[in-house]
Amino acid sequence: MRALSLALLALVGACAALPDQTRAVLPELRLPPSSLGASVSLAQRLSIARLPGTSDQAAVTQRQFDVLLEIDAHQLRLAGFSLGERIITLTWDGTQLTSERHPLLPADLDVARVLRDIELVYWPTAVLQSALPPDWVLSDSAQQRSLSYRGTPEVVVRYGDKARWTGRAELDNRLEKYLLSIESTPLSEH
Repeated sequence: MRALSLALLALVGACAALPDQTRAVLPELRLPPSSLGASVSLAQRLSIARLPGTSDQAAVTQRQFDVLLEIDAHQLRLAGFSLGERIITLTWDGTQLTSERHPLLPADLDVARVLRDIELVYWPTAVLQSALPPDWVLSDSAQQRSLSYRGTPEVVVRYGDKARWTGRAELDNRLEKYLLSIESTPLSEH
């Protein structure tokens, strides 16, 4: 149980870095699942690492956990597992974001950030661009996507496969100071 507690605390620490208040705050997108334009079911291995400059440099800097992610026109569903136990379930229907948490998972794990990162990695460029507030620009190429605020790249996503649903993707969140590596295997594709 102690190992689970430490793993959960490290996960939360990696995801819950506060943005630098002198700079921009990343937009909360909350796009409807139907705007993805596809249905997917993925098994993923996630690795989260803190970037230099975070306040808890003495903490463990990298953690891994497994995720099952399903998205269809009606709903996004995510289940996260650590050490063989489900630690979080997230559901987004385009209107309501709900989550269930393991009792040891601290309340400061922000499920809105988890949803935002999923959308930044997988949603179509045109859909993302139409949802961005002023001063934010999304640029996209075959292997990389960059979200910039007033010309400064704040989030860079690199893709290892043209399909973006398979293989490796890496989200470099420079503003909130973490690196999220995603290894995806499609369970089914519609």
